[in-house]
Amino acid sequence: MPGRSEEKLKQYFIALVPPPPVSDDALRLKNYFRDQYNSKASLNSPPHITLHMPFKWKEEKENELVVAFSKFTLGRPSFKVELQDFNAFVPRVIFIDVVKNEALELLNKELHRFCKRELNLFNASYKDQPFHPHMTLAFRDLKKPMFEKAWEEFQKRKFAARFDVESIVLLKHNGKIWEVLKEFLFDPSSLPKDEEANSFELHH
Repeated sequence: MPGRSEEKLKQYFIALVPPPPVSDDALRLKNYFRDQYNSKASLNSPPHITLHMPFKWKEEKENELVVAFSKFTLGRPSFKVELQDFNAFVPRVIFIDVVKNEALELLNKELHRFCKRELNLFNASYKDQPFHPHMTLAFRDLKKPMFEKAWEEFQKRKFAARFDVESIVLLKHNGKIWEVLKEFLFDPSSLPKDEEANSFELHH
């Protein structure tokens, strides 16, 4: 029947998902935007840094994605990501900013190349915009007047956090929200042994 294969297409995307306590505090900020600025769309996914934009894939071939990303992450070294303060894409998006990071940029570039070559995915970034890693707190349902009020508040606020990137995550849309489908760990032997994995600091 026409349309049957279309019905089996699901949406997926690839991201970094920070561990607690960073994810917990980012989630609290998302809830703050819901309560104070009537923007709740970002709550449809866990706190994350997008590495590959959402794409459609046949659900029955989901295992091909799992095999491919397991191959991509095999033996990859971990690295640290720092989050610092807030930034915006006027007039809709407010986010936690990511400090420029060569390892993250390399991961992003290699992932995009891998997805094109191995999975025939060509929509890696939004409208061919350069990679600007960020952790979204409010976006499409943030009305312009609310954006102005929220940005007036958040451009003055401070935020600092750091976490080890030890994996990438494949997320899947269940029809309502994005859920983590599978985490792909990097090389376990590359993880730091003698220091705390996460540090977090939030200034109001």
